[in-house]
Amino acid sequence: MTDSKTILVTGASDGIGKQTALELARFGHHVLLHGRDEGKTRAALEELRLAAPGTPLSCYLADFSSLERVIDLAEQVKKDHPRLDVLVNNAATFSKERLLSAEGFELTFAVNHLAPLLLTLLLLEPLKAGAPARIVNVASNAHRNLSDVDLHNLNGEKSYNGYDAYALSKLAKICVSYALARRLVGTGVTVNSLHPGVISTKLLRMSWDTIGDSVEEGAKTSVHLASSSEMEGVSGRFFSRMAEKTPSPLAQDETLQEQFWRISMEMLAHFLPDDLKDL
Repeated sequence: MTDSKTILVTGASDGIGKQTALELARFGHHVLLHGRDEGKTRAALEELRLAAPGTPLSCYLADFSSLERVIDLAEQVKKDHPRLDVLVNNAATFSKERLLSAEGFELTFAVNHLAPLLLTLLLLEPLKAGAPARIVNVASNAHRNLSDVDLHNLNGEKSYNGYDAYALSKLAKICVSYALARRLVGTGVTVNSLHPGVISTKLLRMSWDTIGDSVEEGAKTSVHLASSSEMEGVSGRFFSRMAEKTPSPLAQDETLQEQFWRISMEMLAHFLPDDLKDL
């Protein structure tokens, strides 16, 4: 991928997302920055314009705690860009307390898993038009903390732990990445997930209260999966430190992958057009 591509990076107003957008912009790609906060997102846009002068850049606003706003985002992106080359699903959240999204889903699961999955599905048309195209899902090795999954407690109604909820959302993201990769065989659209490392971001500080590696280090694998020619045609894999890795036994379980896919699609059914509901 040496020619200029159109790349949407979610959660690009700070942290790993902003650094990912910056590196891709420096390569000359047309980066679409997504953020929730208008001031922070536009500030990030101006920062990238200074760092990558002459590179086309755009910004989009949407709060992922509302699936309706995700639909609005997808519609705007499709209107502006009928062809999309790469989607980097980076946006994420963490909450020690059980909170609910606008639609009543547990917030961490909604923002980290349901919202990016909905966005991905709604952008399949422009991604297929941009084929060979790529979907890059930023997950986490936190998924390894889970030894089992209660699929009847995805909303945390029976019990809730913020760290487990975060791990669950990332496990779901990895599982569904595998499931979607199988469904997109032959379309020219690849799907891969990754662990960015333990990175010093706002999310890390508010959750684990520790210091990690730099955001420059954290963005490397996302940038590699989004832009490297080595990744052409590679799909249905999990990466860390720019190399393929083996995720947890749960994440490798194809039965669980398909269960997460089915349940997620049921949760999103109200928000999907009919032609996507049976994917």
